[in-house]
Amino acid sequence: MLWGLCCMLAFLTGVFFLKFLTAHPLRMTVYLNLTWASFIGSLLVLSQLTIRTQVWWGVLAWVFFFLGGYALQTKIFLSREDPRQVPLLTRQKGDPGIGHTAVIYFTHGEPETYDPIGWLNQFREFDEQRIAFVPFLARPFFIYQLRNKYLQVGSSNHRKVHQQMMSSLEREFRLQGDETTRFYLSFLDDDPRPDAAVIQALNEGASQLIVAEVFVSVSNHTLEGKNLINKLGLEDYGIPICYTDPLWDSPTLHCMFLERAQEHLGDTDKSKIGVLLVGHGQPDEWDREFATETEHELQFRYQILELFEQDGYCKDNLSLAWMEFKDPKPAVVINQFVKHGVEKVFYFSAAISADSIHSQFDIPELVNKARVTKGFPLVNLGAWNDDPLVIQAIKEKIEAASTTCLDPGRKILHAIEDISF
Repeated sequence: MLWGLCCMLAFLTGVFFLKFLTAHPLRMTVYLNLTWASFIGSLLVLSQLTIRTQVWWGVLAWVFFFLGGYALQTKIFLSREDPRQVPLLTRQKGDPGIGHTAVIYFTHGEPETYDPIGWLNQFREFDEQRIAFVPFLARPFFIYQLRNKYLQVGSSNHRKVHQQMMSSLEREFRLQGDETTRFYLSFLDDDPRPDAAVIQALNEGASQLIVAEVFVSVSNHTLEGKNLINKLGLEDYGIPICYTDPLWDSPTLHCMFLERAQEHLGDTDKSKIGVLLVGHGQPDEWDREFATETEHELQFRYQILELFEQDGYCKDNLSLAWMEFKDPKPAVVINQFVKHGVEKVFYFSAAISADSIHSQFDIPELVNKARVTKGFPLVNLGAWNDDPLVIQAIKEKIEAASTTCLDPGRKILHAIEDISF
Protein backbone atom coordinates (compact mmCIF):
# COMPACT_ATOMS: atom_id res chain seq x y z
CA MET A 1 0.00 0.00 0.00
CA LEU A 2 2.74 2.44 1.02
CA TRP A 3 4.83 1.57 -2.04
CA GLY A 4 1.96 2.15 -4.42
CA LEU A 5 1.04 5.45 -2.77
CA CYS A 6 4.66 6.59 -2.86
CA CYS A 7 5.00 5.79 -6.56
CA MET A 8 1.71 7.50 -7.39
CA LEU A 9 2.69 10.67 -5.51
CA ALA A 10 6.12 10.65 -7.19
CA PHE A 11 4.51 10.39 -10.61
CA LEU A 12 2.11 13.24 -9.81
CA THR A 13 4.99 15.37 -8.52
CA GLY A 14 6.72 14.99 -11.89
CA VAL A 15 3.53 15.84 -13.78
CA PHE A 16 2.71 18.90 -11.65
CA PHE A 17 6.33 20.12 -11.76
CA LEU A 18 6.31 20.06 -15.57
CA LYS A 19 3.00 21.92 -15.60
CA PHE A 20 4.43 24.51 -13.21
CA LEU A 21 7.41 25.09 -15.52
CA THR A 22 5.27 25.62 -18.62
CA ALA A 23 1.82 26.83 -17.52
CA HIS A 24 0.38 30.27 -18.17
CA PRO A 25 1.42 32.71 -15.41
CA LEU A 26 -2.14 32.80 -14.07
CA ARG A 27 -2.01 29.04 -13.40
CA MET A 28 1.61 28.49 -12.40
CA THR A 29 0.97 29.10 -8.68
CA VAL A 30 -1.71 26.40 -8.65
CA TYR A 31 0.69 23.86 -10.14
CA LEU A 32 3.49 24.95 -7.82
CA ASN A 33 1.26 24.31 -4.82
CA LEU A 34 0.22 20.92 -6.23
CA THR A 35 3.89 20.04 -6.78
CA TRP A 36 4.73 20.86 -3.18
CA ALA A 37 1.67 19.03 -1.88
CA SER A 38 2.49 15.81 -3.75
CA PHE A 39 6.18 16.09 -2.81
CA ILE A 40 5.45 16.58 0.90
CA GLY A 41 2.94 13.75 0.73
CA SER A 42 5.71 11.57 -0.71
CA LEU A 43 8.00 12.48 2.20
CA LEU A 44 5.31 11.57 4.68
CA VAL A 45 4.84 8.18 3.03
CA LEU A 46 8.60 7.53 2.92
CA SER A 47 8.85 8.42 6.60
CA GLN A 48 6.61 5.44 7.33
CA LEU A 49 9.31 3.07 6.10
CA THR A 50 11.28 1.96 9.12
CA ILE A 51 13.95 -0.30 7.59
CA ARG A 52 16.90 1.53 6.05
CA THR A 53 17.00 -0.65 2.93
CA GLN A 54 13.30 0.01 2.39
CA VAL A 55 13.95 3.75 2.63
CA TRP A 56 16.68 3.60 -0.02
CA TRP A 57 14.55 1.50 -2.34
CA GLY A 58 11.68 3.89 -1.67
CA VAL A 59 13.82 6.91 -2.65
CA LEU A 60 14.98 5.19 -5.84
CA ALA A 61 11.41 4.25 -6.72
CA TRP A 62 10.32 7.85 -6.05
CA VAL A 63 12.99 9.26 -8.37
CA PHE A 64 12.10 6.74 -11.09
CA PHE A 65 8.38 7.52 -11.02
CA PHE A 66 9.02 11.27 -10.68
CA LEU A 67 11.11 11.19 -13.86
CA GLY A 68 8.48 9.02 -15.51
CA GLY A 69 5.73 11.54 -14.77
CA TYR A 70 7.94 14.44 -15.82
CA ALA A 71 9.03 12.74 -19.07
CA LEU A 72 5.51 11.66 -20.03
CA GLN A 73 4.08 15.14 -19.41
CA THR A 74 7.02 16.67 -21.30
CA LYS A 75 6.19 14.53 -24.31
CA ILE A 76 2.53 15.58 -24.13
CA PHE A 77 3.48 19.25 -23.76
CA LEU A 78 5.99 19.28 -26.63
CA SER A 79 3.50 17.46 -28.89
CA ARG A 80 0.89 20.20 -28.48
CA GLU A 81 -0.56 21.17 -31.85
CA ASP A 82 -0.50 24.70 -33.18
CA PRO A 83 -3.96 26.11 -32.33
CA ARG A 84 -3.85 28.85 -34.95
CA GLN A 85 -6.70 28.53 -37.40
CA VAL A 86 -6.28 28.67 -41.18
CA PRO A 87 -9.43 29.83 -43.01
CA LEU A 88 -11.05 27.86 -45.80
CA LEU A 89 -9.93 28.83 -49.30
CA THR A 90 -13.20 29.53 -51.11
CA ARG A 91 -11.65 31.03 -54.25
CA GLN A 92 -12.45 28.94 -57.32
CA LYS A 93 -9.57 27.74 -59.47
CA GLY A 94 -9.21 29.85 -62.58
CA ASP A 95 -10.88 32.88 -60.98
CA PRO A 96 -8.68 35.86 -62.04
CA GLY A 97 -9.80 37.98 -59.09
CA ILE A 98 -10.83 41.62 -59.18
CA GLY A 99 -7.47 43.03 -60.26
CA HIS A 100 -5.70 44.33 -57.17
CA THR A 101 -2.33 43.38 -55.65
CA ALA A 102 -2.18 41.96 -52.13
CA VAL A 103 0.93 42.58 -50.03
CA ILE A 104 1.44 39.89 -47.40
CA TYR A 105 3.45 41.64 -44.70
CA PHE A 106 5.36 38.68 -43.26
CA THR A 107 7.62 38.79 -40.23
CA HIS A 108 8.75 36.67 -37.32
CA GLY A 109 6.05 37.45 -34.80
CA GLU A 110 5.88 37.03 -31.08
CA PRO A 111 2.78 36.67 -28.88
CA GLU A 112 1.98 39.72 -26.79
CA THR A 113 1.78 37.57 -23.66
CA TYR A 114 3.40 34.24 -22.82
CA ASP A 115 2.55 31.49 -25.31
CA PRO A 116 5.15 28.78 -26.02
CA ILE A 117 3.65 27.50 -29.30
CA GLY A 118 6.24 29.27 -31.45
CA TRP A 119 9.07 27.48 -29.70
CA LEU A 120 7.20 24.17 -29.75
CA ASN A 121 6.98 24.50 -33.53
CA GLN A 122 10.68 25.42 -33.64
CA PHE A 123 11.63 22.35 -31.59
CA ARG A 124 9.72 20.12 -34.00
CA GLU A 125 11.32 21.75 -37.02
CA PHE A 126 14.82 21.25 -35.63
CA ASP A 127 14.04 17.63 -34.76
CA GLU A 128 12.80 16.98 -38.30
CA GLN A 129 15.98 18.51 -39.73
CA ARG A 130 18.13 16.72 -37.15
CA ILE A 131 19.58 19.98 -35.93
CA ALA A 132 20.86 19.69 -32.37
CA PHE A 133 19.28 22.08 -29.89
CA VAL A 134 18.09 21.93 -26.27
CA PRO A 135 17.89 18.28 -25.06
CA PHE A 136 14.38 16.85 -24.84
CA LEU A 137 14.02 16.77 -21.04
CA ALA A 138 15.60 20.24 -20.68
CA ARG A 139 13.16 21.96 -23.05
CA PRO A 140 10.58 22.72 -20.33
CA PHE A 141 13.28 24.68 -18.48
CA PHE A 142 13.92 26.66 -21.68
CA ILE A 143 10.19 27.46 -21.80
CA TYR A 144 10.29 28.35 -18.11
CA GLN A 145 13.00 30.93 -18.84
CA LEU A 146 10.90 32.32 -21.69
CA ARG A 147 7.96 32.78 -19.32
CA ASN A 148 10.20 34.53 -16.79
CA LYS A 149 11.23 37.03 -19.45
CA TYR A 150 7.59 37.83 -20.16
CA LEU A 151 7.04 38.29 -16.41
CA GLN A 152 10.01 40.67 -16.30
CA VAL A 153 8.92 42.92 -19.18
CA GLY A 154 5.15 42.55 -18.75
CA SER A 155 4.37 41.97 -22.41
CA SER A 156 5.96 41.97 -25.83
CA ASN A 157 5.36 45.02 -28.05
CA HIS A 158 6.20 43.04 -31.19
CA ARG A 159 2.68 42.66 -32.61
CA LYS A 160 1.64 46.23 -31.81
CA VAL A 161 4.73 47.74 -33.41
CA HIS A 162 4.35 45.67 -36.57
CA GLN A 163 0.71 46.73 -36.81
CA GLN A 164 1.93 50.33 -36.69
CA MET A 165 4.60 49.58 -39.29
CA MET A 166 2.13 48.03 -41.71
CA SER A 167 -0.24 50.97 -41.25
CA SER A 168 2.63 53.36 -42.02
CA LEU A 169 3.52 51.31 -45.09
CA GLU A 170 -0.05 51.40 -46.37
CA ARG A 171 -0.20 55.14 -45.75
CA GLU A 172 2.91 55.66 -47.90
CA PHE A 173 1.31 53.77 -50.76
CA ARG A 174 -1.87 55.83 -50.44
CA LEU A 175 0.10 59.10 -50.42
CA GLN A 176 1.66 58.23 -53.78
CA GLY A 177 -1.80 57.60 -55.23
CA ASP A 178 -2.06 53.81 -54.91
CA GLU A 179 -5.62 53.21 -53.70
CA THR A 180 -5.94 49.55 -54.70
CA THR A 181 -3.09 47.57 -53.11
CA ARG A 182 -4.27 45.76 -49.98
CA PHE A 183 -2.11 44.81 -47.02
CA TYR A 184 -2.31 41.72 -44.81
CA LEU A 185 -0.31 41.23 -41.63
CA SER A 186 1.13 37.76 -40.97
CA PHE A 187 3.55 36.14 -38.55
CA LEU A 188 5.57 32.97 -38.33
CA ASP A 189 5.08 32.67 -34.55
CA ASP A 190 1.87 34.58 -34.00
CA ASP A 191 -1.58 34.83 -35.52
CA PRO A 192 -2.34 34.95 -38.43
CA ARG A 193 0.14 32.70 -40.20
CA PRO A 194 1.33 33.67 -43.70
CA ASP A 195 -0.74 30.95 -45.36
CA ALA A 196 -3.83 32.23 -43.54
CA ALA A 197 -3.12 35.76 -44.77
CA VAL A 198 -2.69 34.51 -48.34
CA ILE A 199 -6.01 32.66 -48.17
CA GLN A 200 -7.76 35.79 -46.91
CA ALA A 201 -6.23 37.83 -49.74
CA LEU A 202 -7.34 35.29 -52.35
CA ASN A 203 -10.83 35.05 -50.91
CA GLU A 204 -11.05 38.85 -51.19
CA GLY A 205 -10.19 38.76 -54.88
CA ALA A 206 -6.45 39.49 -55.09
CA SER A 207 -5.07 38.98 -58.59
CA GLN A 208 -1.40 38.98 -57.60
CA LEU A 209 0.54 38.53 -54.38
CA ILE A 210 3.73 40.05 -53.03
CA VAL A 211 5.16 38.62 -49.81
CA ALA A 212 7.09 41.37 -48.04
CA GLU A 213 9.69 39.49 -45.99
CA VAL A 214 10.37 41.80 -43.05
CA PHE A 215 13.43 39.92 -41.85
CA VAL A 216 17.12 40.73 -41.88
CA SER A 217 18.30 37.51 -43.53
CA VAL A 218 17.36 34.47 -45.56
CA SER A 219 16.95 31.78 -42.92
CA ASN A 220 14.89 28.84 -41.74
CA HIS A 221 12.24 31.43 -40.78
CA THR A 222 11.79 32.73 -44.33
CA LEU A 223 11.95 29.19 -45.68
CA GLU A 224 9.25 28.02 -43.28
CA GLY A 225 6.99 30.87 -44.41
CA LYS A 226 7.47 29.90 -48.06
CA ASN A 227 6.76 26.26 -47.26
CA LEU A 228 3.48 27.15 -45.55
CA ILE A 229 2.41 29.19 -48.58
CA ASN A 230 3.60 26.59 -51.09
CA LYS A 231 1.38 23.97 -49.46
CA LEU A 232 -1.64 25.96 -50.66
CA GLY A 233 -0.91 24.95 -54.28
CA LEU A 234 -1.31 28.44 -55.72
CA GLU A 235 -0.11 27.26 -59.13
CA ASP A 236 -3.55 25.66 -59.53
CA TYR A 237 -5.13 29.11 -59.26
CA GLY A 238 -2.88 30.89 -61.74
CA ILE A 239 -2.17 33.70 -59.27
CA PRO A 240 1.38 35.12 -59.56
CA ILE A 241 3.27 35.41 -56.28
CA CYS A 242 6.71 36.79 -55.56
CA TYR A 243 8.86 37.43 -52.51
CA THR A 244 10.76 40.62 -51.75
CA ASP A 245 13.68 38.88 -49.99
CA PRO A 246 14.85 40.16 -46.60
CA LEU A 247 16.34 43.58 -45.94
CA TRP A 248 20.00 42.88 -45.22
CA ASP A 249 21.11 44.61 -48.44
CA SER A 250 18.87 47.69 -48.18
CA PRO A 251 20.94 50.93 -48.24
CA THR A 252 17.92 52.81 -46.93
CA LEU A 253 17.70 50.59 -43.86
CA HIS A 254 21.45 50.95 -43.33
CA CYS A 255 21.04 54.74 -43.21
CA MET A 256 18.37 54.47 -40.50
CA PHE A 257 20.99 53.38 -37.95
CA LEU A 258 23.19 56.38 -38.67
CA GLU A 259 20.29 58.84 -38.50
CA ARG A 260 18.99 57.38 -35.24
CA ALA A 261 22.44 57.68 -33.68
CA GLN A 262 22.67 61.28 -34.87
CA GLU A 263 19.41 62.09 -33.06
CA HIS A 264 20.95 60.94 -29.76
CA LEU A 265 24.45 62.33 -30.26
CA GLY A 266 23.96 65.48 -28.20
CA ASP A 267 27.17 67.33 -27.35
CA THR A 268 29.36 64.21 -27.33
CA ASP A 269 32.09 64.13 -29.95
CA LYS A 270 31.72 61.30 -32.47
CA SER A 271 35.22 60.09 -31.63
CA LYS A 272 34.04 59.41 -28.08
CA ILE A 273 30.98 57.38 -29.11
CA GLY A 274 30.96 53.59 -29.16
CA VAL A 275 28.52 52.00 -31.59
CA LEU A 276 27.56 48.37 -31.01
CA LEU A 277 25.36 46.40 -33.41
CA VAL A 278 24.09 43.29 -31.64
CA GLY A 279 23.05 40.45 -33.93
CA HIS A 280 20.88 37.49 -33.04
CA GLY A 281 23.27 34.60 -33.74
CA GLN A 282 22.76 30.92 -34.37
CA PRO A 283 24.83 27.81 -33.52
CA ASP A 284 27.68 26.94 -35.86
CA GLU A 285 25.93 23.63 -36.59
CA TRP A 286 22.97 25.53 -38.02
CA ASP A 287 25.26 27.47 -40.35
CA ARG A 288 25.71 24.27 -42.32
CA GLU A 289 21.95 24.24 -42.98
CA PHE A 290 21.26 27.99 -43.25
CA ALA A 291 24.59 29.72 -43.82
CA THR A 292 22.86 32.79 -45.25
CA GLU A 293 21.44 33.72 -41.84
CA THR A 294 24.88 34.43 -40.37
CA GLU A 295 26.33 35.68 -43.66
CA HIS A 296 23.55 38.22 -44.14
CA GLU A 297 23.65 39.35 -40.51
CA LEU A 298 27.38 39.99 -40.81
CA GLN A 299 27.23 41.77 -44.18
CA PHE A 300 24.27 43.85 -43.00
CA ARG A 301 26.08 45.11 -39.92
CA TYR A 302 29.46 45.61 -41.61
CA GLN A 303 27.81 47.85 -44.22
CA ILE A 304 26.20 49.89 -41.45
CA LEU A 305 29.48 50.31 -39.59
CA GLU A 306 31.11 51.53 -42.82
CA LEU A 307 28.54 54.33 -42.92
CA PHE A 308 29.42 55.30 -39.34
CA GLU A 309 33.12 55.37 -40.19
CA GLN A 310 32.50 57.49 -43.27
CA ASP A 311 30.46 59.88 -41.13
CA GLY A 312 33.38 60.54 -38.79
CA TYR A 313 33.00 57.96 -36.03
CA CYS A 314 36.21 56.31 -34.80
CA LYS A 315 36.73 52.91 -36.42
CA ASP A 316 38.12 51.45 -33.19
CA ASN A 317 34.83 52.27 -31.46
CA LEU A 318 32.58 50.57 -34.01
CA SER A 319 31.91 46.89 -33.43
CA LEU A 320 29.61 43.88 -33.60
CA ALA A 321 28.40 41.50 -30.91
CA TRP A 322 26.02 38.57 -30.69
CA MET A 323 23.05 37.94 -28.44
CA GLU A 324 23.48 34.17 -28.32
CA PHE A 325 25.45 31.19 -29.65
CA LYS A 326 28.35 33.28 -31.02
CA ASP A 327 31.02 35.58 -29.62
CA PRO A 328 31.79 38.25 -28.67
CA LYS A 329 28.97 39.09 -26.30
CA PRO A 330 27.96 42.76 -25.84
CA ALA A 331 29.59 43.29 -22.43
CA VAL A 332 33.01 42.18 -23.71
CA VAL A 333 32.93 44.73 -26.54
CA ILE A 334 31.66 47.54 -24.29
CA ASN A 335 34.52 46.89 -21.85
CA GLN A 336 36.93 47.34 -24.78
CA PHE A 337 35.16 50.57 -25.75
CA VAL A 338 35.67 51.92 -22.24
CA LYS A 339 39.39 51.11 -22.41
CA HIS A 340 39.52 53.15 -25.64
CA GLY A 341 38.11 56.12 -23.75
CA VAL A 342 34.56 56.28 -25.10
CA GLU A 343 32.15 58.47 -23.14
CA LYS A 344 28.89 57.02 -24.42
CA VAL A 345 27.77 53.77 -26.06
CA PHE A 346 24.93 53.41 -28.55
CA TYR A 347 23.71 49.85 -28.96
CA PHE A 348 21.15 48.48 -31.42
CA SER A 349 19.21 45.23 -31.55
CA ALA A 350 20.34 45.24 -35.14
CA ALA A 351 18.64 42.06 -36.37
CA ILE A 352 15.29 42.62 -34.65
CA SER A 353 12.57 44.15 -36.84
CA ALA A 354 10.35 45.37 -33.97
CA ASP A 355 10.40 45.48 -30.20
CA SER A 356 10.41 41.97 -28.75
CA ILE A 357 11.59 39.99 -25.76
CA HIS A 358 15.05 39.99 -27.35
CA SER A 359 15.26 43.78 -27.64
CA GLN A 360 13.23 44.54 -24.51
CA PHE A 361 14.98 42.08 -22.19
CA ASP A 362 17.71 39.79 -23.54
CA ILE A 363 20.04 42.31 -25.19
CA PRO A 364 19.75 45.03 -22.49
CA GLU A 365 20.47 42.38 -19.85
CA LEU A 366 23.63 41.33 -21.69
CA VAL A 367 24.71 44.94 -22.18
CA ASN A 368 24.26 45.75 -18.50
CA LYS A 369 26.81 43.08 -17.60
CA ALA A 370 29.53 45.45 -18.83
CA ARG A 371 31.95 46.75 -16.20
CA VAL A 372 31.19 50.45 -16.42
CA THR A 373 30.93 53.13 -13.76
CA LYS A 374 27.52 53.95 -12.34
CA GLY A 375 25.69 56.37 -14.59
CA PHE A 376 27.79 55.60 -17.67
CA PRO A 377 25.46 56.19 -20.65
CA LEU A 378 24.59 52.90 -22.33
CA VAL A 379 21.98 54.15 -24.78
CA ASN A 380 19.55 51.53 -26.11
CA LEU A 381 18.54 52.53 -29.64
CA GLY A 382 16.41 49.46 -29.95
CA ALA A 383 15.03 47.42 -32.82
CA TRP A 384 14.09 48.85 -36.23
CA ASN A 385 10.49 49.70 -35.31
CA ASP A 386 8.21 52.19 -37.05
CA ASP A 387 10.96 54.45 -38.35
CA PRO A 388 10.27 56.32 -41.63
CA LEU A 389 13.44 54.90 -43.19
CA VAL A 390 12.47 51.37 -42.20
CA ILE A 391 9.09 51.85 -43.86
CA GLN A 392 10.79 53.28 -46.94
CA ALA A 393 13.14 50.30 -47.10
CA ILE A 394 10.24 47.84 -47.01
CA LYS A 395 8.37 49.88 -49.62
CA GLU A 396 11.37 49.86 -51.95
CA LYS A 397 11.59 46.08 -51.70
CA ILE A 398 7.90 45.74 -52.55
CA GLU A 399 8.18 48.08 -55.52
CA ALA A 400 11.24 46.22 -56.81
CA ALA A 401 9.40 42.91 -56.54
CA SER A 402 6.38 44.36 -58.31
CA THR A 403 8.58 45.57 -61.16
CA THR A 404 10.70 42.47 -61.65
CA CYS A 405 8.25 39.69 -60.72
CA LEU A 406 4.73 40.84 -61.46
CA ASP A 407 5.10 43.09 -64.50
CA PRO A 408 5.70 40.77 -67.47
CA GLY A 409 5.48 43.65 -69.89
CA ARG A 410 8.32 45.44 -68.24
CA LYS A 411 10.35 42.22 -68.07
CA ILE A 412 9.95 41.82 -71.83
CA LEU A 413 10.97 45.45 -72.35
CA HIS A 414 14.10 44.97 -70.25
CA ALA A 415 14.96 41.82 -72.20
CA ILE A 416 14.64 43.72 -75.51
CA GLU A 417 16.81 46.54 -74.19
CA ASP A 418 19.46 44.03 -73.07
CA ILE A 419 19.50 42.40 -76.53
CA SER A 420 19.72 45.77 -78.27
CA PHE A 421 22.59 46.80 -76.03
